[in-house]
Formats: sequence, structure tokens, C-alpha cells
Amino acid sequence: MTLRGQHVVLEPLTLEHVDGLVAAAAEDRSSYGFTHVPDSVATMAAYVEAALGAGDQTPYAVVSGERVVGSTRFMDTQCLLGPRPTVTEIGSTWYAASVQRTAVNTECKLLMLTHAFESWAVQRVTLKTDARNARSRTAILRLGASFDGVLRRHSPAVDGGLRDTAFFSILAEEWPAVRKGLLERLA
Repeated sequence: MTLRGQHVVLEPLTLEHVDGLVAAAAEDRSSYGFTHVPDSVATMAAYVEAALGAGDQTPYAVVSGERVVGSTRFMDTQCLLGPRPTVTEIGSTWYAASVQRTAVNTECKLLMLTHAFESWAVQRVTLKTDARNARSRTAILRLGASFDGVLRRHSPAVDGGLRDTAFFSILAEEWPAVRKGLLERLA
């Protein structure tokens, strides 16, 4: 399913997006210290293929104007109470340097959260990041998510070790206030 906003379109990720993703990733890479962002056609193609092969993920290319500017996805989507998704995570998000700190992330999250809470009727959306990534943690809090805590030595880190992971969430009953805040930020 394609998700459309004023600033971005989230297109289902395909191998046709690889060249655009490589171009987006080739901008200033200094903000990718805690995020896996492939830097060649071969590694980006493998990244896309892995995302497409994961059964619990719905990956997107983020398009702004006519240009691919990043990637994001629903992941760890689980149907705990029946056939519809009950919980999901928004993650593996990265953007070209030129669109960081713009309306792109706010609108991407608004589109994805709206889909999760209003189409799927999930009860919880999880967001997480490397606990050392202060910029990402601040951005997640600015969205309106609540800090749940840190799992120590939780998963592989981009730098080769194990990272502590900071967890955040938005619950269904919190969604109306989060939605209002995101809409105000976009206005």
C-alpha cells in the first residue's frame, strides 16, 4: 500500500529504488554513525532484498518530489489477538542528509502511525534506537512517543559490538494527542 502526504510518498520498496537509495545515502553520511545505511549498489540491493524477504516487515522507499530520499518500514508486526495486526514497530528509518530535520520525518511518521492505528487498529507502535543516538532519541520523543526504557546489550550495533537499545512506544489511547501534535508541527 502506498501512503501519500503533502511532502512525501511512501512507496512499497522494490529493487527499482536501489539507485535512488544509493544516491540519497551518498549525501553527507556523518549522521549514520548508529544506523546501517548501505553505500553501494551491491550492498543496497542486498539491503532491499533482505527487507523484502522478511515476513514481518512492510518496507517503504521515502520519495519527496521526484527523488528517493530514504527508507523506513513497519517491522515486527504481530497479530496477537486475531487476524489483524495488534502491535508493530516503525524502524530501519534513514534519510538523505538534505531532508533531515525537515517535514519529511514528521510526515512519514504521521502517515505510518495513521495507517497503524486507524487502518490496522493496532494497540501499540514501538520505536527504538541505539541508546547512544541522542539525536534519534530526541526526535522520537518529539513525535510524542513515551520512553519505555533501555535493554542492555540488546542487538548488534553498527560499529560491530552489541548495543543498548532505547525503546519508545505510542499506545492506541495516546494516538489522538500524538496525531494532533504531529499535525500542528506540519502546519
